[in-house]
Amino acid sequence: MPTISSNKPYRIGRSRTGLGLFATKPIKKGAKIIRYFGPLLDSRKKKDDAIENKYLFELNDRWTIDGSVRKNVARYINHACKPNAESDVKPRKRKVFIRAIKNIEPGEEINYDYGTDYFKAYLKPIGCKCDACEKKRKKKRAEARAERLLLKARELRKAERKVQKEAEKRAQAKPTLKAKKKKPNGVKANGAGLNSPRPNSKPLNGKRLNGHRGKSIAGQTIGVTSGISAPPRDGQAGENQASA
Repeated sequence: MPTISSNKPYRIGRSRTGLGLFATKPIKKGAKIIRYFGPLLDSRKKKDDAIENKYLFELNDRWTIDGSVRKNVARYINHACKPNAESDVKPRKRKVFIRAIKNIEPGEEINYDYGTDYFKAYLKPIGCKCDACEKKRKKKRAEARAERLLLKARELRKAERKVQKEAEKRAQAKPTLKAKKKKPNGVKANGAGLNSPRPNSKPLNGKRLNGHRGKSIAGQTIGVTSGISAPPRDGQAGENQASA
């Protein structure tokens, strides 16, 4: 790892993607941060045109900077879709500078946009890991998680409604029990009155024996029975005999 003077406003440090370049001092918007340099490759030469690596910075159709050399500290600057710096290309001078497009605070990682071609060739297949893309992925994961929970809640409510409907169907299928009618007081099960005469009782003089007492005369109880008349009172016997 190349040594960096303490006067420089940056340092090499550990980043999300490996190594990165971090600010050690406040860097104002518009200030030049570092130069991107390396051997110049001429695309007209087969030997130069055959070189391939991730640190090639194309100046124009002919000239390309090979920034893979270790002294090129700018090679540690990572890509970002929403960067705080940009590449200032000067094709005639065959130079590239990294310039701040925002105020950068100490400890903040310096980054710039590598361009569409580089993004499609190297970053898109593995997924960009810059802060902006990480936030997007985090948001999508949160939305997907919320969607799964919503679907689960819907399925649960659907299952509950199904169980409730089945319970209602079973309740409707059961026969309703009719309330038993109460019988009036004094009425037997066969419809006959409780005070009705018994079938074995015999009528006597238009009345039934059950429930009737004899008449009391002179302290004597005269029973009313079949074929027996009551004895005559005093005075009545003579009258009857005389008439006879």
